[in-house]
Amino acid sequence: MSAHRAGFVAILGRPNAGKSTLLNAILGEKLAIVTPKPQTTRSRILGIHSRPGAQLLFVDTPGLHESERAFNVALNEQAQEAADKSDAALLLVPLDEGWSEEHAAVAARLESRGTPWIAVGTKLDRPGAREAPWPPPGVSRKRAQRVSARNGEGLEALVEATAALLPESPALYPEDELSDRPLRFLVAELVREAAFEELEQEIPYQLAAEVERFDESREDLVRIAAHLILERASQKPIAIGRGGEKIKAIGIRARREIEKLLGVRVHLDLRVKVEPRWTRKPARRRSLGYD
Repeated sequence: MSAHRAGFVAILGRPNAGKSTLLNAILGEKLAIVTPKPQTTRSRILGIHSRPGAQLLFVDTPGLHESERAFNVALNEQAQEAADKSDAALLLVPLDEGWSEEHAAVAARLESRGTPWIAVGTKLDRPGAREAPWPPPGVSRKRAQRVSARNGEGLEALVEATAALLPESPALYPEDELSDRPLRFLVAELVREAAFEELEQEIPYQLAAEVERFDESREDLVRIAAHLILERASQKPIAIGRGGEKIKAIGIRARREIEKLLGVRVHLDLRVKVEPRWTRKPARRRSLGYD
């Protein structure tokens, strides 16, 4: 028998490269939130994929981008730290966008640190993606994969190729675990995703979610109290909506996804709270799980 392999795999790329979608597809569970908006992922989320002969610990990271704002700088630092501490990395490149100098710079950093990596062409299901040049210039064919996380094409080959890059090791987590994140954090992320979807462009990214109460005293029902956190008082009426219709819609959307995650009925009490300048307070970011 071949030796068991295990290790951490950083999922890297620009915002909206498909990192969270790929993670969810590999795990077969919705662990990381996904929206059409860039820069949705705010923290490193560990997804544990156990299979015969290997355990892959995927680290979904915030999208790498240029910004001098303190909050975005912190997100970039999270992604870079995850890459530096991982045993392997996946560098995601949407096939309809192509390889750029930015991708080359990330690849060079991985090479300089001796981190094995794979260039992953994503969104293979999009029109024209199959005709896009691949692999990128200077990248060997054995170091390049193409996938569609939406229909599953190429996923098994990618996971096998990634597992082969990991060091020999016993499993690092119990095989039935999906993530190292507490349920409270995952539930808060689903609330934030619902808010992004329902509010569209009405409220900017200075929006967070926090679970205040998580009551599992009943076997058939989980009672959750959560807050949407905004930076400005002027945003509160927008999030609540006329007659409370907007916050109700957010709650309904979030509750459906939370019930899928928990596998049980959920009562969600969702309210809005204003915390000025929360994105500029490192201690508050940490308490929300974003640092």
